[in-house]
Parts: sequence; C-alpha cells; structure tokens
Amino acid sequence: MTAHSLDTPQFYLTAPAPCPYLPDRMERKVFTHLVGERARIVHDELSQGGFRRSQNIAYRPACEHCRACQATRVLAQKFSPSRSMRKINNKNSDLIGYETNNGPTSEQYSLFRRYVDSRHGDGGMAGMTVLDYAMMVEDSHVNSRIIEYRERGPDSSITGKGVGELVAAVLFDRLSDGHSMVYSFFDPNRQKRSLGTYLILDHIARARQEGLKYCHLGYWVSGSSKMEYKSRFMPQERLQPGGWTEFRV
Repeated sequence: MTAHSLDTPQFYLTAPAPCPYLPDRMERKVFTHLVGERARIVHDELSQGGFRRSQNIAYRPACEHCRACQATRVLAQKFSPSRSMRKINNKNSDLIGYETNNGPTSEQYSLFRRYVDSRHGDGGMAGMTVLDYAMMVEDSHVNSRIIEYRERGPDSSITGKGVGELVAAVLFDRLSDGHSMVYSFFDPNRQKRSLGTYLILDHIARARQEGLKYCHLGYWVSGSSKMEYKSRFMPQERLQPGGWTEFRV
C-alpha cells in the first residue's frame, strides 16, 4: 500500500446528490482534506481555483452537465457602496465587531439556532446540535477567526468590544489575498437593520483596511434566487471556464 503524506492533498469525488439550489438537478463535488503543516498554503492555493472550506474539507462543484456555481470574490479596493448600502451602514453604526479566535460559545450557538430556525428551517443545517456547531467553528487547520457584533458601549473605542447581547457573528478565514466568509448569522428579529448585507459590507471594509484585494463570498449560482444577493456587491470577479472574470454593474 502506498502511504500518502498529509502535506500532499489527495482529491476525491462525491456521489451524485440532489442540488440544494436548482430543482431537478444533481450535484457532485471534488474535495480534499486540509490537514498538516501546509494546510494554510494549500487552502490559499485552492481558493484561487474556486475551492471553499467546510471544517477541514476544501471542496468545489464538479457537476458533469452544469456550471451554474461560480466562485465569487468582491474587489475590495475598488468597491464603492451604493446609496442603499450606505444607509444600511448608517443604521448599524451603533454596532461594533470584535475579532476573536474560532472558539464556539453557548451564546453563539443560541443565536445560530434562532437564525437557522427562522431563516433556514428546512435546510441542511436545521438539525445541527451544539456539538455540530462547535465542530463547524473550531475544526480548522487554517487561519479561521470569528467576529462578534454587539452594540457600542462607553469604552468600545478603547477596548474594541461592544456590550450587551450578541447581535450577529461571522466565521471567516483570513487568506493571503482577502477575507473568506465561511458562515454568518444574526438576530432574525432585527429585520430593519438588514444585517445580512451589513455583515458583507463590514467584511469588504475590513479587507480594504488591511490592504487585501478580495472579500470571498462563496458561490454565486446562476438561476438561484437564494444566491442572487451576491450580485449586488460590485465590482466582483467570478471564476469562469476561462479564468477569473471581472463583472460590473
């Protein structure tokens, strides 16, 4: 038997399964494990090829007759928010995001549970237990972080932390070229804040402030209303058969 080094990725193909985005279609994925000392380097390299991360797995669609899923990354240094986006930023100017390590907490899970039950009760994450959530957050061999959003307090300008209950959270990976948003969730009862849009705007701004080129948003899926919101953040690049292609309004 040939022994493979943990630093050399081995790729596998999943069996066909129903597509979660487009009806009457089947999906397959190619994936590899992100483990070993080179996990961060491999993750960086694979992201250039449109791979995404879930726990210690890097994957990308490998459907035989469909190319609807396209890896999408916002050009952070060129991005300029629209008038409606600026209004959303203003609505949430009383919030502050504090970056911390990827350690799960009971408060995070409580918010995650409320968010999933309200927004995605019939989705693949509906049955996630607290242990499942902990694995999603902490099972990572790459540079994964969490940003927790709370209301600003009197000492926030000094500590960088907010006060009160957790309003939103984002699990993200810091790549060499940008922020890769892995999963975000927020209080479903604060609809007027448009928190989903705000969290993306905040991560684009953070990537820009750090001098990074991109904010990776995962897959834009042609024909899927669930993923149409990603096309609002322009300019962006999508991975086409001929390579990364820039899109503008």
